[in-house]
Order: sequence, then C-alpha cells, then structure tokens
Amino acid sequence: MIDLLRRSLIGLGFTAIFTFTALTILKLLNVDAAVSDIWLSMLGSMVMGIYFGASSKLFEVDQWSPLKQTSIHFLLSIFLWFPLALYIGWLPFNFIPIVLGVAGFIVVYLIFWFAFYSYFKKLESEMNNTVKR
Repeated sequence: MIDLLRRSLIGLGFTAIFTFTALTILKLLNVDAAVSDIWLSMLGSMVMGIYFGASSKLFEVDQWSPLKQTSIHFLLSIFLWFPLALYIGWLPFNFIPIVLGVAGFIVVYLIFWFAFYSYFKKLESEMNNTVKR
C-alpha cells in the first residue's frame, strides 16, 4: 500500500511539471483562461497522474506476460482517459475530434511504450554484459 501511495505521489509530481509547463506556454502566448477551466483541467491531469503512477504496478505482476501487462494497462488507461477527456472538455463531443483524440492517445502511448521498451532492453543488455565479464 505504501508503494502505491509513493507511485501515486510520483505521478502527481509529473502532473505538476506538465501543468506548470502548459500554464507557462499559455502565459507566454497571452491566453486568458477562466480559473474554473484551469481547475478542471488540473484536476483531470492529477487523476491521470495518480493513475499512471499507481498503474505502473501492473508491470510487476510476474505471472503475466509483457503482452498481457501492456494490454491491460493500455485498456485501463484509455477507459479512464476517454470519459475524463470528454467530461473535462479536452475532446469535443464530435466524431472527428474523438477519432483524432483517441488516435493521438494511441500514438503517445506507443511512443512512451517504445521509449520504456528501449530503455529496459538497453539495461538488460548492460546487465548481461556485466555478468559475462
């Protein structure tokens, strides 16, 4: 339980960095936004940050194959993000924006998946090279 709390707090930390970056860009572009809109978007970002922090625990279920871990994580992620994005207004409730939003989510998910896959493959290779010495 402590590990889930720690992971959730790490997710909130990433959310804070993301939100600060987004708000900085809006400030530099002189975009005015209502506090209620910023609050709602920040709440959605925090929910996603907590989720992604805690859900990383799924990748530690040794009985599951990497494919099963990734599939379950992806499905849970999109089933949380999609209604949240519609409710908050990140996605307008129209066909084209929904298709583009889901496609964008999938592309971003794949980019992160490939980055983590590459990182862990490199780590695996370095560990194997250390053992061979």
